[in-house]
Amino acid sequence: MAGHAMTDDLVARDRSATGTPVIELVDVGKTYTSGAIEFEALRGIDLRIDQGEYVAIMGPSGSGKSTLMNIIGCLDVLTRGEYRLAGEDVETLDEAELAHIRNRRIGFVFQQFNLLPALSAWHNVELPLIYASVPAAARKERAFAALERVGLDDRTANRPGEMSGGQQQRVAVARALVGDPDLILADEPTGNLDSVSTADVLGLFAELHEAGRTVVLITHEDEVAQHAARIVRVRDGLIQSDGPSDRAVAGGRA
Repeated sequence: MAGHAMTDDLVARDRSATGTPVIELVDVGKTYTSGAIEFEALRGIDLRIDQGEYVAIMGPSGSGKSTLMNIIGCLDVLTRGEYRLAGEDVETLDEAELAHIRNRRIGFVFQQFNLLPALSAWHNVELPLIYASVPAAARKERAFAALERVGLDDRTANRPGEMSGGQQQRVAVARALVGDPDLILADEPTGNLDSVSTADVLGLFAELHEAGRTVVLITHEDEVAQHAARIVRVRDGLIQSDGPSDRAVAGGRA
């Protein structure tokens, strides 16, 4: 992929696409077993997320949202049902193929940032490309382009300890974007941020959505979830409701 893959023109996608969904879960269940005890974390989840959607998956602690995130991110395996990522049946893939999907098709953003403190911003961003065996010159070009995309072109040489929490999370978003994935999966990405940095990062996700990116945000906070266009509420391992956010309704996008 060319070094300018991070430009808005190349990431723009049709949010009204009716073709293959990015995420399709059919009757997905997940049961954890400890000795004679079984716990059903997910109990028949049906969920479709199309290309270019901005969806918040919301629920309290113990609702099943984290398990659902792990299934979507190919970090855990389902007990029953079907999961197709961009049309591909995840259950048919071996561990090497799943690792490839996690590195190339899903961009992860976590609450803890997960940046290496000894590395500069651009070296942190290029890490997924190293695992993908992208040549060094192309890695650097794409890392710089990703940091420019998130507004940190003046912080490329800074280490995480030299940046604010909001800036560190932007580096994490740039790292998620650098491989041009099908999906940005953000797990409680504002959990460690103050109100100003939270608004900053949520504004960035809104920009990515407007550019056509598929964004799935996992959160327990209704105020954060309302920034998405659609909210899927999970409770007791089931989808309780699925519809447009208040903000989307107010904006006439329902």
